[in-house]
Order: sequence, then structure tokens, then C-alpha cells
Amino acid sequence: MRMMWAMLLAVFGLAAVPGAASAQPSSCPPMCDQIPASAWIAAADIPLDRTYHWREPAGLAVATVGPRFRFEDDCATPPLPGDARGYAVSARALIPEPSGQWQVQAQVVHWRGETWRGADIALGVIRVAAGALRACQLTAPQTSPSITTDVPGQLAAVLSIDGNRVLHQYLLADTRNSTVVELAMWSTTPPQVPWPTIPDSQVFDAMTRPLCDAYLGSCR
Repeated sequence: MRMMWAMLLAVFGLAAVPGAASAQPSSCPPMCDQIPASAWIAAADIPLDRTYHWREPAGLAVATVGPRFRFEDDCATPPLPGDARGYAVSARALIPEPSGQWQVQAQVVHWRGETWRGADIALGVIRVAAGALRACQLTAPQTSPSITTDVPGQLAAVLSIDGNRVLHQYLLADTRNSTVVELAMWSTTPPQVPWPTIPDSQVFDAMTRPLCDAYLGSCR
């Protein structure tokens, strides 16, 4: 696995966040030691809410350790040594539906301490995720990713998995509060409810909107 990551880093010019392997997070106030309930995307803003009437992710969230993004499982992405997510505060919310329907995973990952440093870490996590997505067919040949947005701090893609499933993956880094937010939605194909025409920017706005209230003073 180390050899695989060395190859990915060499091919895509990625580098682990400096100091990520050895740095320790600050636990000083007023930083949070858990994800605030107000940090989650509103259910009404999740695509297909008019059909599914999603439950609020905040009410389903559970704390996680060493979080991974949904696409990493489908791409068989190997663990990254010194992964900065390993010392973040994080939580995940799953909104399950019956088989054949759209499933939802939301995740919030936050780094405590100096915001300037946390911002660099959050952006680095998105950069590494972009490289892993591009390498997906190396690690999971049956999975075909199509990246629709790849700009600093924002990553969106649609993945066809085994020809039997489709995954819409969104990742956002908010540098103002050292936070990464994930929204992932997947279904068997063809989905029973068609995916709506929705710009990535609209989803990213909905993912960003709660963070200013959750991390007070971060958006001054």
C-alpha cells in the first residue's frame, strides 16, 4: 500500500500536508471538541429533498475517528500514511433508504487550532482527494469517475461503479474555519428517481452556509 501511495503521489504531484504525521491538534477554547449541530447541511438543501423529505443530518450524526470519504471505499483507495483526518474532530450522518433508492452520507471534519494552519490542512485534504479520484481506475478498474468541479477547496465528481451503481460525490474545504464537508449520494442504476439538473455551485453553497454560524467569528 505504501508503494501504491508513493506511485500516486509521484504521478499526480501530490504531497501530504506538511507536518500532518506528527502535529498535535490544539484543544484550547474556543475551538470545538465535537461537531456542532448547526454545522450540518439542511435537509431541505440536499438534492431530491422534494421527493425523499430527508431527515436532518444533525439528528443522525455520530462521532468518527479517522474518517474516510465515500468514494474512497468504491475506489479501493489505500490508507494514506500521516492522513491529516486522523487527528481532526469529525462526525458522519447516514440517511438510509430502501434498496434501489438514493442513499445519503454527510460528513463534517474540523481541525482545531490556528485557522491559518487548519486552512492549509483542509485544502490539502481536498487536493489529495482529487488525486485519489483521478487514480480511481488504477485502484478499482471497475469504477469510472468523471470530475465535474476541481478548484481549490471544491471537488465534485460522478462515479459509475461496476456498471450497477452511481455515486455523486461533493467535497468542500472552508478555509475560514478549517473545516471539510462531504456530501455523497448513491443509488443502483438506473435509479428509481432521476438525478436532478443541479449545478455543483448550488450544492457547495448549501454545504458552506451553516459553517459561519457553527464556528462563531470565522466569517467576519
